[in-house]
Amino acid sequence: QVQLVESGGGLVQAGDSLRLSCAASGRTFSGLAMGWFRQAPGKERDFVAGISRSGSNTYYADSVKGRFTISRDNAKNTVYLQTNMLKPEDTAVYYCAAALGYGLGYVPSWQHNYHDWGQGTQVTVSS
Repeated sequence: QVQLVESGGGLVQAGDSLRLSCAASGRTFSGLAMGWFRQAPGKERDFVAGISRSGSNTYYADSVKGRFTISRDNAKNTVYLQTNMLKPEDTAVYYCAAALGYGLGYVPSWQHNYHDWGQGTQVTVSS
């Protein structure tokens, strides 16, 4: 089992940036594809971004493409989500997730692909 701990959330104004981090432990990090999801109040949890085990491939939801960047540091067992030009509709709890058993360049984008989840970090964007 992978333990995931997110950090970096907060209250910001529209147009601001935040860098979310997710520290992983419990398994060899380079063996995990990683993803970020988010859940707004009263809504389902949605895919935001994913990154392959090698870090060579990434995939984004259309709603964040061009504003958010996912990256990973396998030496630090950490995945990041740089969020720029934040909008009020980005307000949500952001979850980090880990997926095991995929090829080096594959980016899973469905919730059922991921087997371990963090506790979430709140991002609130005011207008």
